[in-house]
Amino acid sequence: MDCENINPYEGDTRHKSEQVEEMFDHIAPAYDFMNRAMTLGIDRRWRRRAVKMMAATEPRLILDVATGTGDLALMMARAMPQAHIQGIDLSAGMIRVGERKIAEARLSERISLQQGDSLALPMPDATFDCVSVAYGVRNFEDLQRGYREMARVLRPGGLLCVIELSTPTSPLVKPFYRLYTRHLIPLAGRLVSKDVRAYSYLPESIAAVPQGERMLHLMRQAGLKDASYKTLTFGVCTIYTARR
Repeated sequence: MDCENINPYEGDTRHKSEQVEEMFDHIAPAYDFMNRAMTLGIDRRWRRRAVKMMAATEPRLILDVATGTGDLALMMARAMPQAHIQGIDLSAGMIRVGERKIAEARLSERISLQQGDSLALPMPDATFDCVSVAYGVRNFEDLQRGYREMARVLRPGGLLCVIELSTPTSPLVKPFYRLYTRHLIPLAGRLVSKDVRAYSYLPESIAAVPQGERMLHLMRQAGLKDASYKTLTFGVCTIYTARR
């Protein structure tokens, strides 16, 4: 089953985007804590790796799609002092948390967040030097449309960088990964989060999202070129890049 058909709330007839927005509004207060706990803090290392790739292109204007609580936007702003970062996310709850973090970091002049739909970006064509999205594409209601929108707002030659969780292929790692994601993470989510379904949806969406060459094919179909990927930490995370 494709990730577009995996919804946060089973039996809910609303569009996936509406369900995703509600889910992240619910879990926003616990989101950063759960990210650190679920990955044992390794998610920061994955972001740093992606930021290093983006910094090499010396972008001036960056769009961070599905920006959430602004973790990647903050890291990019610190690593690239020449850049302004515009973040967009469906969830007003996540943006409120992100804006507090940005204000505390005294980076409000260089990072701005807004609520909006990643499938209908409210930005003109060819606006950004770089577009990033961390752990967000599997939540898109229409992945191909999302890639077309990100390609549209990129300037010619601009870089798209996607960080996404993935399923390890090693027969030694897979059993432990399955136990952790399908049992321990949902249990921790129920204890910490107000939304008991959110952390069951997570492993289901990871298993369903296109990975490797399938993801690169979608990028190319959206008009992107030079698409490639690199797996990290036994294949638990993958960084995809492509050019406009």
